[in-house]
Amino acid sequence: MKKATSPKLEPQNFAEKAIWISIIWTYAFYFIGGLYILGAVLAWVLFGHLCMKLWQQNKDTPEEERITIPWGVWIWIVSMLVMQVALVMGHLDFDLSLGEIIKSTIGWAKGWALLALYPLIGCLKIRPQLMYRAASRICAFTLAISVPFVLAFYLRLPQKLYVSPLRAVGGPGPDFFEVMLYEIDPGEGKPRWRLFTPWAPALGFVANIYFFMILQERDRKLRWLGMAGCVVMCQISASRLALIAMPAVWLITLFLSKLSRPLTLIGLGITSLVGSITLNDIIEAVETFNEKFTAARKDSSRVRAALGRIARYRWEKEAPIWGHGVVEKGPHLVEHMPIGSHHSWYGLLYVKGIVGFYALAIPMAWSFIDLTAKAQKSESAKVGLSMVLVLMFYTFGENLEILAYLFWPGLVMMGIGFNAKDRVVENIPSLTAQKIDSREVVGK
Repeated sequence: MKKATSPKLEPQNFAEKAIWISIIWTYAFYFIGGLYILGAVLAWVLFGHLCMKLWQQNKDTPEEERITIPWGVWIWIVSMLVMQVALVMGHLDFDLSLGEIIKSTIGWAKGWALLALYPLIGCLKIRPQLMYRAASRICAFTLAISVPFVLAFYLRLPQKLYVSPLRAVGGPGPDFFEVMLYEIDPGEGKPRWRLFTPWAPALGFVANIYFFMILQERDRKLRWLGMAGCVVMCQISASRLALIAMPAVWLITLFLSKLSRPLTLIGLGITSLVGSITLNDIIEAVETFNEKFTAARKDSSRVRAALGRIARYRWEKEAPIWGHGVVEKGPHLVEHMPIGSHHSWYGLLYVKGIVGFYALAIPMAWSFIDLTAKAQKSESAKVGLSMVLVLMFYTFGENLEILAYLFWPGLVMMGIGFNAKDRVVENIPSLTAQKIDSREVVGK
């Protein structure tokens, strides 16, 4: 008998092709310095494609081809528009020029706007399994390419190879266009690797996003290679948050996605009882863990804490409603890092005030509740829930908007999760056994 061959998972429409190429060719775009540009351009191009599809949609459009935009996506859209309103009002409050407003608006279009555009793009006919396969391949490739990057340090090769000429188009800084083999942590004096990201902790962030997509990959060999790549990315980034978030998000997602099951509820009751009895021990354990976490990189923790204190103080005293409108270089105490950086919530309070703070808090809370409910029956919603949890963790360590150009696949998965129907996809046969039609995966 002739042995059957496993069909390849190939993109079937424009959106899938664009996303597939953008993920698979990550390193090609990185080496020409184009990743930052790609993240923004891809979002707006696919947004235009979605608008065209909606324009062409009518009562005769087949049900399986119709595009629907769920409440979760609309909330992100409205919230990110509120971000822009807060941005303009902050500029006006501090009498900043029209040129500054235009410049900041362009920055919004390349940052905060992506947090609404990519979930919206997830409403297109994009198969989750295509996303899982692309994530698995790029992380498996990262596992291999990390070897020469690590060897570069031991061979004493230069840290920086070059800065791409595409730096001329503008951006947050040269870090986004540099090609670095490795870097030395100024506080610890030890090597860290950032690979295709602008700084090492961002690599751990992206690894967490991809990891929870790869968990759903049907090809066992590719899944394990991809997961290994993610773990290596977390390890060489030397990011404490990355190493904590990965197991924490996995356990929380596993628990939340089974809330509708009686055994989970029984277990929750028992845990609550035990927790109430041992509350003091739990508090002491948390305090001890926090002390060790801070001591692991004292200089980094000191700078982050000081940045937070300065941001809170100046927000309360100077611009509580709309914020300052723009970032400001910090004093020597924080190594001249921008005030509000390294923390999404403090950054929002300082730049966009309490309005901007709630413009992120509300869609995050809605997404968590919505995807938790849908994750009881949908695999894609479960992955989307993992994405939200990762973002929640990283709001306390990064400014989300500045890295949205990298973790956008997670935002697309959130959009797919919002659109998840009641159909359960966990029982779909392996992709290595048969080719899955987009309607079967996304759901009618």
